[in-house]
Amino acid sequence: MEPDLFTAAAEERREKDPASAPLAVRMRPRTLDEVVGQRHLLKPGSPLRRLVGEGAGGPAGASSVILWGPPGIGKTTLAYVVSQATQKRFVELSAITAGVKEVRAVIEGAKRAAGGYGKETVLFLDEIHRFSKAQQDSLLPAVENRWVTLIAATTENPYFSIISPLLSRSLLLTLEPLTDEDLSTLLGSALTQERGLGGAVTLPADARAHLLRIAGGDARRALTALEAGAGAAIAKGEPEISLQTLEEAVDRAAVKYDRDGDQHYDVASALIKSIRGSDVDAALHYLARMIEAGEDPRFIARRLMISASEDIGLADPTALPIAVAAAQAVAMIGFPEAALTLSHATIALALAPKSNTATTAIGAALADVRAGLAGAVPAHLRDGHYKGAAKLGHAVGYVYPHDVPGAIAAQQYAPDEIHGKRYYEPTRYGAEARYADVVEKVRERLRGDRA
Repeated sequence: MEPDLFTAAAEERREKDPASAPLAVRMRPRTLDEVVGQRHLLKPGSPLRRLVGEGAGGPAGASSVILWGPPGIGKTTLAYVVSQATQKRFVELSAITAGVKEVRAVIEGAKRAAGGYGKETVLFLDEIHRFSKAQQDSLLPAVENRWVTLIAATTENPYFSIISPLLSRSLLLTLEPLTDEDLSTLLGSALTQERGLGGAVTLPADARAHLLRIAGGDARRALTALEAGAGAAIAKGEPEISLQTLEEAVDRAAVKYDRDGDQHYDVASALIKSIRGSDVDAALHYLARMIEAGEDPRFIARRLMISASEDIGLADPTALPIAVAAAQAVAMIGFPEAALTLSHATIALALAPKSNTATTAIGAALADVRAGLAGAVPAHLRDGHYKGAAKLGHAVGYVYPHDVPGAIAAQQYAPDEIHGKRYYEPTRYGAEARYADVVEKVRERLRGDRA
């Protein structure tokens, strides 16, 4: 039997006993107008609106749609809404557990449904990036022949994780993270609507703020936590979900951290200063506070990249590549796994030897430029590739470094105004000790002091 989470039979069972379904399922939007967030996809005339037959021109006609975005922002919901709006069967598979056999079973079922009942099928394939190239290839005949309308979801860049033939036949829609405002709207609806909690409890401001923090932009997580808090409050006979009740229900302490206020900057500052001070334990503490507060992992990763150059630099040349790799990984995987990557980078930076010479060197150079010390480029360094350049003296006398032993030619590179100035003064910490030895020898060779 084909895997089918939302066939007509499954939907009928849910309608008969809606209270038994999780709150996140009960609050699933039934139309595009009920979808929270993703305003860029829902405006009139958008491809998604045309896909369900709204607006001029009717359906967009795409036989495959790829939804790209972080977890918990409505990819499954959009797929389900499309199937409802187009009155098609909805079949869901996860690439984590399904394979070619299951895909073929769905396709055969879709053919039978189209032939016997005239009803087309929407196949929602979650985590499609987990399918191998061969497994993704198995989808192509169904997409090309329109046996199913494929809606695939991925949290990874589809240009890296999805085969070109499938990508070229698909409408790619990029979903944006849900904002706190989006989630707050969703929570309000869940609290008051009959298919939600029906006004059984209220959610005070402090508890709402904590719930938004622990949700981290994930609608499912927000509704699951709300349902747990509501159940605990109702069991106690309380009319509202207090902060304490919510904490007990989700088993997580409220973090005293305002992402939009002073503590946002205070904690971020403390993280960087702890790394600069080589206190790895304090750095991990502040990192944990930022994670628990629902901080954007990309913001944390950006701060780590800055720290790698500002406070470590050439004392450990691997620090910046580690920070950049962490930022790239965080952008691809998101929370909760991104916490591991951020921890990895934080520990490496905190324990690395420190040097701020990259900071002081560019600072001194910028100060001189801003003070007007920006003289003419020496004539022998100017561009000599165009006709008439030699007549102007451009590039005349330039010594090509690779033509001399050691590839360092004794000639002037800086403008006269700053000739002889030193901006980079290396330390002897870590790997920068090597640069300290090299730079003096290079400067001597440039001056022609030694052969």
